[in-house]
Amino acid sequence: MRRSEQTIDRGGPMILIRLSKIVLTGGLAVFAFLATFGNLTDYGSNWMFVHHVLAMDTVPPDSNLTWRAIRSEEAQRTAYALIIIAEGLTCLAFVVATLAMARALTSSRAAFQRAKSYTAVGVTLGFLTWFVGFTAIGGEWFAMWQSHSWNGQQPAFRFYMTILAVGIYVLMDNDGERAQHL
Repeated sequence: MRRSEQTIDRGGPMILIRLSKIVLTGGLAVFAFLATFGNLTDYGSNWMFVHHVLAMDTVPPDSNLTWRAIRSEEAQRTAYALIIIAEGLTCLAFVVATLAMARALTSSRAAFQRAKSYTAVGVTLGFLTWFVGFTAIGGEWFAMWQSHSWNGQQPAFRFYMTILAVGIYVLMDNDGERAQHL
């Protein structure tokens, strides 16, 4: 059997690194689930956030950017539905990644690397949701930064930076045979 096809020692240091990657990815799944669940079960409160950001009704009235506002409730509700779907898909991707890595826990380096690749899908979806959606579109296009009452940029920053940090760690090649020489 080639070295890359061997399984790892169940009690060795590589198993601990792999377990940490599974737990951290599972943590991201929990976070994305709670974000999705919160938007579904407290639809009204979270709907108000989306409504005010898109309507731009809490930015200074003399702002030159208010022409970008979306005042159609139908369009606002569609945007909110897309946010909830994106959060749900992020959760699903992290759940799949967590389960795939758990199944490959003691498998070969190559098998665990393949399982980890699902994490990249979750990281991408999470980044698109909280950086592109909230920071770029909400923060910059809809000038959320100008609102004192409906500015979600700081929470979004914490979310996508955590997702990126976990993604970098999980996708690092430090959990197989080659890493044992560290």
